[in-house]
Amino acid sequence: MAEMNRGERPLSPHLSIYRPQLTSVTSILVRITGNALIVGALLIVWWLFAAATSPEYFALADGVLTSVLGKLIMLGSIWALWYHTLGGVRHLIWDDARGLDLHTAYKLGWAVVYGSGVLTLLTVVIL
Repeated sequence: MAEMNRGERPLSPHLSIYRPQLTSVTSILVRITGNALIVGALLIVWWLFAAATSPEYFALADGVLTSVLGKLIMLGSIWALWYHTLGGVRHLIWDDARGLDLHTAYKLGWAVVYGSGVLTLLTVVIL
C-alpha cells in the first residue's frame, strides 16, 4: 500500500479554513432561534402557572417578566419568533428547489435578516 503524506493537509475541514457565508450563518441562526424560543416559552408557561397558583407567586413571576431583563428576553423572543418563521419560509422555498442560485439565496438571506427586524419593530409598536 502506498504511503500517504498527511503532514501538509488537515485531517478534516476546520472552521478556520472556511469564511462564513450569509446563507450558512442565517441557516445556523434559524436553529439557534428555534432553541432560544424554548426559553421564552418556558417563561410564559411559568407566568401562566404562577397566575393559576397564588397571587404572591404570580407577583413574583410578573415582577421577573416585567423587569428590564424580562422585557429584553421577551423582545428577543419576539425577534427570534419572526426570524425563525422567516427562515423556515426560506427553507420551504428551497425545499421546492427554487431560489437556490447564489444571487437569489443572498436576497432571501437578507430578507430574513431585515424582515425579522422590521416585523419585530411592527409587533412592538402594535402591542
